Amino acid sequence: MSAQEPSQRSAMAQVAQAHDHPVPDRHGSNFYTTDPALQQLLQLYLPADLLAHLQPYLQRMGELAGGRIDELASIADKNPPTLEHRSRAGEDRQRIIKHPAYEELERIAYGEFGLQAISHRDDMLGWQGKMPPTVKYALTYLFVQSEFGLCCPLSMTDSLTRTLKKFGAPQLVAKYLPQLLSLDWDSQAQGAMFMTEQAAGSDISNTQTLAQPQADGSWRVTGDKWFCSNPDAEFAMVLARVDGAPAGMKGISLFLLPRTLDDGSQNHYRIIRLKDKLGTKSMASGEIRMEGATAYLIGEQGRGFVQMADMVNNSRLSNGVRSAGMMRRAVAEAEFVASERVAFGKRLQDMPLMQRQLDKLRVPAEQARSMLFQTAQTLMRSDAGDKEAYALLRILTPMIKFRACRDARKVTGDAMEVRGGCGYIEEWTDPRLVRDAHLGSIWEGTSNIVALDVVRAIQREGSLPVLQAYLQGLLADCRISAAYRQALDAALARASALAELAAQDGGAVLARQAATGLYNCTTAIAMAWEAGQIDSPERLRLSQLVLLHRVLPRDPLASEAIPQDWLA
Repeated sequence: MSAQEPSQRSAMAQVAQAHDHPVPDRHGSNFYTTDPALQQLLQLYLPADLLAHLQPYLQRMGELAGGRIDELASIADKNPPTLEHRSRAGEDRQRIIKHPAYEELERIAYGEFGLQAISHRDDMLGWQGKMPPTVKYALTYLFVQSEFGLCCPLSMTDSLTRTLKKFGAPQLVAKYLPQLLSLDWDSQAQGAMFMTEQAAGSDISNTQTLAQPQADGSWRVTGDKWFCSNPDAEFAMVLARVDGAPAGMKGISLFLLPRTLDDGSQNHYRIIRLKDKLGTKSMASGEIRMEGATAYLIGEQGRGFVQMADMVNNSRLSNGVRSAGMMRRAVAEAEFVASERVAFGKRLQDMPLMQRQLDKLRVPAEQARSMLFQTAQTLMRSDAGDKEAYALLRILTPMIKFRACRDARKVTGDAMEVRGGCGYIEEWTDPRLVRDAHLGSIWEGTSNIVALDVVRAIQREGSLPVLQAYLQGLLADCRISAAYRQALDAALARASALAELAAQDGGAVLARQAATGLYNCTTAIAMAWEAGQIDSPERLRLSQLVLLHRVLPRDPLASEAIPQDWLA
C-alpha cells in the first residue's frame, strides 16, 4: 500500500458523503447553541445571575430562529399582506390582511418574548426588575437572523413607547401606555412612525402636513405621508406643521395618532395603497392620507423634530442590531456550507482562498456584533442619567447605523456566493437576506444623512473627545502586544483628526470617510478589549484584520499578513 492511499480513500469517502447530501442544509440548528462567540460575549456584557436566568429563553429563541421562525419567515415573504378597502357588505372599512405565518411570527415576538416591552416593564421573562438593553438586543439579534420584516414594527412600537413616556402628557401616558405594554394578544397595541413626505424626504423642515388645534385640546391633522411601515398600527407618531407656525424646523411639532377613536370609530385617515417593496415583504408599508385625523400633541410645540429624533435614534440603533444579526446569519450559513461541502477532494473550508473569503465575511459581521454590545451598554448608562454616556451614545448610534447597514449589503451578497447556484434560489434564505439587507441603509436616514449625523454629534454634543477617552480606557485595559497597541492608538488619532476636519466649515464632504474611520477604529479596539476579557485569540485576530484591511493603507498588489510584532 502506498503512503498516499489512506488519504485518497479518505478524500473519496468525503466525496461519497457529499454525494449523499450534496447541498448542505443548516435548517433546524439552534442559532444560540451553535454560536459560542455570542455566548462568550454575553458572559462579558451581562451580569452572571441574569444570564443564567435567561439561558432557557436564549436557547428557546435560538431553536425557534433556526427552525419555526425560519419556516414562517419564508412563507410570509412569499405571501405579502394585502389591503382590503371595503367589507363584503360594502362598508367603507379598511383592513390589512396578513398571512397566518406573519401573525404567528407576531405572536412569538410580541407575545411569547415581548420584545417590544422588555425595555419598559419590570416583570419580563420571569425576571423581577428592569433588564438592561443588551437583553432585548441579544434576543432580537437571534430573531432577526430569520425574520427582518417584523422587526421594524417591533422597533417602532418600542421606540414610540419610549417617546410617549419621555415627552407625553401624564393623561396621555396613563390612557395609552397600558395597551402598548400589554402582553395579551387581544389587547396589546403596536406602534408606527408616519414621518416621510414626498416633498420633504430627509429634509423634515419641508413637512407640509398641517395640524390645527381643537377646543377639546386635541388636534386635527391633514396631509399625506409617503412611506409608512406598519400602517394599520394602533398608534403612530406623526410630524406636522402647526397652523400659523413659522417656516422651517421650528414650526414642526410631534403628535400621537390613534387608529381608533374613543367612541370605537376609525380615525379620519386612510391607507391609500401598500408598497411593492424589494425586501421586508412580510410586513406592510403604505401611503397614508390624513383627512382631519384626531391627534394629540406630544411635548412642546415647535420641538417635534428634536423629540422625534429620540425615537429615530432608538430605531437607528435597532436597525444596526438587525444588520448585525443578518450578517451573522449570512456568515454562519457560509461557514456551514464551507464545512460540509466537498469539492475536488477537499472540504471548502480547507481551501486557502475560501478561508480568506470567509474571513472577509467574518470581519464586518463581528465588528457589528461588538458595536451592538458597546452601544447597548452605553444606552443603559445614558438612560440612567450619565451625561457623558449620552454624548457617547449620540456618536455610537449613527456610526453603527451607517456602517453596519452598509456592510450587511455586501456580506449577505458575498455569503450567498459561497452556497453557489442554490444560494440564488428563493427556496433558500440567502436571497431574502440580500433583499432585506438593502433596507437598513435607507430606512431611518440614508447613508449620507446618518454619516452627517456623526459629524453633528461632534459639533453639537462634543462627542469626539468623549469617544476618544472611552476608547483609550478600553485600550489601556487590552491584553495585546506593545506594537499592536501603538498601531491602534495611532489609527485612532488619525481617524479623530479626520473627524475634526469633517466637523469644520466645508468639511461635510468627508463625513462618510470620517464616520467609517471612527467605526473601524472603535470596533478594532473594542474587539481587542473583548478578546482579552474572554480569552479569545480568534477575536484578537479579527480585531487585527479590521485594522489591517479596513483602516491602514494597503498595496493592492502586495501579499499582506498580520505583522509579526502585533502577535508578540
